[in-house]
Amino acid sequence: MSGRREPLIDLELIARELDPQLPIVGQLGMQTVEVGWGRCLARLPDRVDLLRPGGTISGPAMMALADYAMWIAVMAAIGRVEMAVTTNLNINFLRKPQPGALLGDCRLLKVGKRLAYGEVSIYGEGGNPTAPAAHVTSTYSIPPRE
Repeated sequence: MSGRREPLIDLELIARELDPQLPIVGQLGMQTVEVGWGRCLARLPDRVDLLRPGGTISGPAMMALADYAMWIAVMAAIGRVEMAVTTNLNINFLRKPQPGALLGDCRLLKVGKRLAYGEVSIYGEGGNPTAPAAHVTSTYSIPPRE
């Protein structure tokens, strides 16, 4: 996506209006750290109740982080569209993440009239973003504008 654009939402709006719409965001303690047009850096805090046997973060928790980051990135690109929804999410678990909080770094690769497609790299906070624990691709359906 060419050109530099401003995001259509900001951190304050996300915390005040978007996060409360998804109870799982508060339940898991996720938050948006940075937002840009078609970009989002989201954080999942270190929580013992999200660990699976073997001491690593559970797959469903990583999927939730990826979907949240993608949702915010889509909203940053198209604005608040209530019925923009996930139509596909594919995750590849690449390595055990470092102990601690996780970051989900999302960037949209294509934003069309009806679909948005992006990728999320998940890595440990303070870890190496070029060696992610998981790589996610996702598609969002954008409803027709009235």
